[in-house]
Amino acid sequence: MTFDLTSEQDQLRDAVRALGRRYGHGYFVEKAKAGEHTTELWAEAGRLGYLGVNIPTEYGGGGGGITELAIVCEELAAAGCPLLLLVVSPAIAATVIARHGTEDQRKRHLPGLADGSAKIVFAITEPEAGSNFHRLGTVARRDGDDWVLNGRKCYISGVDEAGHVLVVARTEDSSTGKLKPALFIVPTDAAGLTRSKLDMEIVSPENQFLLYLDDVRVPAEALVGESLDAGLPALFSGLNPERITVAAMGAGTGRYAIERASEYTATRKVWGGRSIGSHQGVSHPLAHAAVQVELARLMIQKAATLYDAGRDLETGVAGNMAKYAAGEAAALAVDTAVQALGGAGMTTEYGVATLLGAVRAGRIAPVSREMILNFVAQHVLGQEKSY
Repeated sequence: MTFDLTSEQDQLRDAVRALGRRYGHGYFVEKAKAGEHTTELWAEAGRLGYLGVNIPTEYGGGGGGITELAIVCEELAAAGCPLLLLVVSPAIAATVIARHGTEDQRKRHLPGLADGSAKIVFAITEPEAGSNFHRLGTVARRDGDDWVLNGRKCYISGVDEAGHVLVVARTEDSSTGKLKPALFIVPTDAAGLTRSKLDMEIVSPENQFLLYLDDVRVPAEALVGESLDAGLPALFSGLNPERITVAAMGAGTGRYAIERASEYTATRKVWGGRSIGSHQGVSHPLAHAAVQVELARLMIQKAATLYDAGRDLETGVAGNMAKYAAGEAAALAVDTAVQALGGAGMTTEYGVATLLGAVRAGRIAPVSREMILNFVAQHVLGQEKSY
């Protein structure tokens, strides 16, 4: 057992950290408050190969795994630039297409995802069903050689930045008559696909949308995989990378907040010329938050290692635990940092309160902490299913 990164992974971490710090949290906040996107950072990360580290080399990627992509997510977040679309485009969409797409789909989409010139977002959540695909209302039906999609989706990230959206719908199995999930790569400018921006209380350059699919017609080749049988495994193949990279982003955000607070408390002097960090009432909460972040990082590393080894069942448990731990740790770290900075912690200048909304959302999405506890209770503790 080893907790050391390879030399290549260490180099990747150092390089991404340097890139993130050149942009920094000020850039991130400025873009968010101006209603703009982090286009420059995304483009440079793509050009340097960081967005495609998990994509096979034959399609322009780095040939690594989710371990490497988690490093990218964590280090950019640790520099104050947590990019949500890293989770959506390289982690979910690229993984689904690489593992379950047709060869034509891989050749058509993966090179652009690898170099950052293309983005594919993900649409599963619905107003009535949440992320419970058993109750999805979005339905796809065959019409000649085409598919026609109808339904609604909500909290869909980055649709305004993407050329395609990976839509989870339900289709009728002709042999059984039962509905089964299927994934479709749908152009965001397709006729019948409209969107409505959701106003969110989160400082972020990425926007959230409601999507409406009204008789959206796509060709047969839009279906991910060679047949409808690819739908369920394709769907689940994207969920573990999603949880792991969201967790990595949370851990990085926690590191950023603790670093900001530690710098402040080590130099801020109020009582008798001693730094406020010399007082245990200030230092102990920060130390506690640092412990929680480091524990989450260990779970993330375990989950990513299991995923890259192809141990999907074990990854389901580890990935959920990592997401839970990182969500809690990030929220604790940012809140503790704000408290340590006092009034300064609530200013934009000091760059920690700007993350409060994002880390709070991390305890809800992409799967709530309560649903993770249900999962652990059932699959680890052997309890009866509660929902």
